[in-house]
Amino acid sequence: MSMIKAVIVEDSRLARNELKELIKNHGDIEIVGEAENVDEGYKLINETQPDLLFLDINMPEKDGFELLEMLDKVPITVFTTAFDEYAIKSFEYNALDYILKPINAKRFAKAIEKVKAQLEGATTENGQENATNEAKEKLTESSQIFIKDGDKCWLVKIGDISLFEIVGNYTRVYFKGEKPMLYKSLNQVEEKLPEHNFFRVNRQQIINVNYIANVVPWFNGKLKLTMNSGEEVEVSRRQSYIFKDKMSI
Repeated sequence: MSMIKAVIVEDSRLARNELKELIKNHGDIEIVGEAENVDEGYKLINETQPDLLFLDINMPEKDGFELLEMLDKVPITVFTTAFDEYAIKSFEYNALDYILKPINAKRFAKAIEKVKAQLEGATTENGQENATNEAKEKLTESSQIFIKDGDKCWLVKIGDISLFEIVGNYTRVYFKGEKPMLYKSLNQVEEKLPEHNFFRVNRQQIINVNYIANVVPWFNGKLKLTMNSGEEVEVSRRQSYIFKDKMSI
């Protein structure tokens, strides 16, 4: 495996130094930057595109969850926290791992093992990386996005999402029985999605073709799709022709 690029977002300089000392024991991790607040962290992550994010949850002004909500593409995230209630909550966010402060070297090493396992899995799924800037900006099946809807939050793999649907100015996201709202427009979402998996069936909806259970002819040359989760989706007449060609129907 190539070097793992890591970013630390943590308001305590002492805690940042502690993490850097622990990372020295792992020669395949390179710290490409550190930030002491969310706004600095957001800028740093967009500039460096790290593989791994060490993120403090409880920071002044904006917390770690707000940072994840700002990002289009979320790196593998390991939460660092001094508060047990945050650590428990982080499981709801599907974080890869959390580490309680002060950080134990053995516990830290276990977290790094999980990181490497997930990165290896993502490399296998995606195959060779495309070097173009456009490809790097696109999400892949293993890319994560962060969704916050009310008090609930999720880190969701793009490949686990079956359907995106317009609701007013926002987008409902369907995955694994969940249907939270993403506070971005469908057009914003569509720009980042991998085109080989996702298809705009009409003005309101984008589907993941891997989750289609059934396709039937519908009125006026249209198609109707049934998704694995049971939702029925009508493909517009124009998009039905394109869909048939794409799927070789």
